[in-house]
Amino acid sequence: MEQKKQNPTAENETLIVSRRIQRVSLHLAPVPRPLHEHDTQEQLGLFPCARSAKLEVETEKLSLYMRGKYREIQEKIYEYFHARPELQTPLEISKDDHRELCWRQMYGLIKEAGIRPLKYVVEDPGKYFAIVEAAGAVDISLGIKLGVQYSLWGGSVINLGTKKHKDKYFEGIDSLEYPGCFAMTELHHGSNVQGLQTVATFDPITDEFIINTPSDGAIKWWIGNAAVHGKFASVFAKLMLPAHDAKGVSDMGVHAFIVPIRDLKTHQALPGIEIHDCGHKVGLNGVDNGALRFTSVRIPRDNLLNRFGDVSRDGKYTSSLPTINKRFAATLGELVGGRVALASSSTSVLKIANAIAIRYSLLRQQFGPPKQPEVSILDYQSQQHKLMPMLASTYTFHFATSYLVEIYSQMKTTHVEQLVGDVHTLSAGLKAYVTSYTAKSLSVCREACGGHGYAAVNRFGILRNDHDIFQTFEGDNTVLLQQVAADLLKQYKQKFQGGTLAVTWNYLRESMNTYLSQPNPVTARWEGTEHLRDPKFQLDAFRYRTSRLLQSAAVRLRKHSKTLGGFGAWNRCLNHLLTLAESHIESVILAKFIETVEKCPDASTRAALKLVCDLYALNQIWNDIGTYRNVDYVAPNKAKAIHKLTDYLSFQVRNIAKELVDAFDLPNHVTRAPIAMQSEAYAQYTQYVGF
Repeated sequence: MEQKKQNPTAENETLIVSRRIQRVSLHLAPVPRPLHEHDTQEQLGLFPCARSAKLEVETEKLSLYMRGKYREIQEKIYEYFHARPELQTPLEISKDDHRELCWRQMYGLIKEAGIRPLKYVVEDPGKYFAIVEAAGAVDISLGIKLGVQYSLWGGSVINLGTKKHKDKYFEGIDSLEYPGCFAMTELHHGSNVQGLQTVATFDPITDEFIINTPSDGAIKWWIGNAAVHGKFASVFAKLMLPAHDAKGVSDMGVHAFIVPIRDLKTHQALPGIEIHDCGHKVGLNGVDNGALRFTSVRIPRDNLLNRFGDVSRDGKYTSSLPTINKRFAATLGELVGGRVALASSSTSVLKIANAIAIRYSLLRQQFGPPKQPEVSILDYQSQQHKLMPMLASTYTFHFATSYLVEIYSQMKTTHVEQLVGDVHTLSAGLKAYVTSYTAKSLSVCREACGGHGYAAVNRFGILRNDHDIFQTFEGDNTVLLQQVAADLLKQYKQKFQGGTLAVTWNYLRESMNTYLSQPNPVTARWEGTEHLRDPKFQLDAFRYRTSRLLQSAAVRLRKHSKTLGGFGAWNRCLNHLLTLAESHIESVILAKFIETVEKCPDASTRAALKLVCDLYALNQIWNDIGTYRNVDYVAPNKAKAIHKLTDYLSFQVRNIAKELVDAFDLPNHVTRAPIAMQSEAYAQYTQYVGF
């Protein structure tokens, strides 16, 4: 009797389990397989698109189109580290050991592999950024340390100095004989560079500058290469000249000075210089960040990096630029290369995370329809929604940052004023947008790999910790987005005054009136696939949103400035302005991706990129569908069609996800996580970790 009483319970449990499996199967979009005679595609909940043909993608052609002419130099770096396993960063390493390893990695790259980055900083910035990207793929600390040595320390000497400085320091910097630092940030001042407190006072008697740290808040802080390896520093300080007035000195604004900080032979700190270690950090512990305090440190007058302002022997100041603000803007304008490098490097980190998460998701199997094999977790719609739009964004960022590198290189060779402004704002926006997106995506990738993603060997924790600071250095992201918003408002004002707009902002001049008019009630209801996948519709939608945000921001600022003043009005509208900046950057990103697709010479590669571009565009529109619905730019039926088509495109991208990830062409010792290296059987992973 007792056994009979238990049977109904057992049967109920079986039914419950069966129902749960059936419900889970409704989330599947599995790879089509032969069906059992009692199964139908409708029962499995397949999208209609699952029956469509898979795109044929030739990985080699796609990779060549993406990586282009810098593929060879990156392969050289990858091959060097593959042949030197002792230079690959282990999982468990102390701060001090990591710093020494990072130095040996950089030294080997320069001395053994024959990579000489500094000449590319000058002659071919695109090649330099490719070197930094490849080095960062090996160890992000290495990429950052290279950037400190060549882009920041070396770049400041080259870009802010004159011929005498290049003649004296170029070879030593390039060969690592003169390892150096970039000493701008202070304990109390980071983003507000004009507020720096370190002073450099000219002594006309000895023909020297005297560098002083007047307070604890003026200590140079977070200075890369300072704690252990640096022998020189580009020190940013207020230039003070003797004056015959009550103050006794004249403040000429922030300038850069070459200051030796350690003896070239003994490596001991020089007199008047205190060097402290900033200690263990959340990430990037291969980079030796330190703090510098200066007490009456004397340097020759020639150590002033005098491209934009000079001091004569008798203490007279001369400059081709008439005001402190113009000199300051010119100085910072020459340093935007760091932002370009970070946007590019952040995209590289996103590629690695995508490769690991997507390869794992293709192989890992969980659940499945009754009496059928388990299916790949990338066949779950939820997993596709996590990873496929991210993969599309990765491609979008790749081409956008490639464009940024291209116009930055043009700026360095032509010095066209209009291009300088364009690069300054676009580098600020892309650096902020891409690094913020990557930081969030790293956590999504970790989660998408479940418990295995939490193992340190699978790199997500390391990538996340090392990359996190990308959102802060070379300009805090919130501050950089405000720069973009400010420039947009300036362009908006010029539009109505008939002024010349920068290249990136041409659409404001050409189409502002169209975008600000009432939405067309007919096109607002068009829901055909051909229309939704039309690049014109997609780009118009992005630009419509940006234009409305820009107009409404201008109106709000004008209103609030009457009662709150300029600063108060800006602060009242700050979140609105940040949204405006992000919207503009998304418009630029999409425009460049569309252009890249149209230029692609190979038909199959072009079709794959078009699919990825459509997913990026429609997913972004869907994510902000409330904005479009509020102004009737998109009718309810069209919104529903966009949602369905986004699901369709996400599945289609899933079908070629392996080829898209393989086209990144990252070697196994870069995506060295076991879950990313599996090819045939999951048993390879369990054997690797000793199960």
